[in-house]
Amino acid sequence: MLSKNKIKLIQSLNRKKDRDESGLFLVEGNKMVEEALRSEYQIETLVCTSQFADQHPEIRLKAKEIIETDKDSLQKASLLQNPQEALAIIIQPEIETPELNLNAELCLALDFIQDPGNLGTILRIADWFGITTVICSENTVDVFNPKVVQASMGAIFRIKTGYINLESFLSKASKSQIPVYGTFMDGNNIYTESLTRNGIVILGNEGNGISDSISRLVNRRIAIPTFSTNPNKAESLNVAIAASICCSEFRRR
Repeated sequence: MLSKNKIKLIQSLNRKKDRDESGLFLVEGNKMVEEALRSEYQIETLVCTSQFADQHPEIRLKAKEIIETDKDSLQKASLLQNPQEALAIIIQPEIETPELNLNAELCLALDFIQDPGNLGTILRIADWFGITTVICSENTVDVFNPKVVQASMGAIFRIKTGYINLESFLSKASKSQIPVYGTFMDGNNIYTESLTRNGIVILGNEGNGISDSISRLVNRRIAIPTFSTNPNKAESLNVAIAASICCSEFRRR
């Protein structure tokens, strides 16, 4: 049975303060819970219908606690408008600065990304293009925000993330002659610019782009050109769409 206290705990994980205090985060939906079951993450509590439990016998080995309930009870606990048959309370792993070999690999760096849907989508994009690490500035939205988790479509379980002082990180990279790319409206055309297979690609804030303190550390400025001739065209691209275009172009070379 799903108790009132358990429902209260589940719903509290919508708030960063409560996630930080409990060390837990929430995953909802059949596919997302299946992704969690396949991952190395530790599942504290799994709440599901009897049908889901019967179809996934591995939950007996993966989850510390299993609560079988009906869809009505799931609806009461869920943060989603249309919950499915399962949700999981998962222990947050320790987030450390990922070890990187920037002489050999490409990573994304996020400068004050605020929208959880954008962060989740960027994780999904990184996963698709085989980019295993996403570095976040300390003021970027929490990766364990339920909307980030949901938008990642399981990529959160595969992509290494780290929250760091981005200026210090990029300063060291730049001094080491690592390519540091930044997306700007006045940068060089990404389709004609020479691109490396390693380095850092910085994506800026949704409204303000890359901050001044970070832009000074960029040694390769790139831009995604518009092909529209309409004088009233869109002023810019959504940051997640820009991330997708950049990743595609870097991998295409």
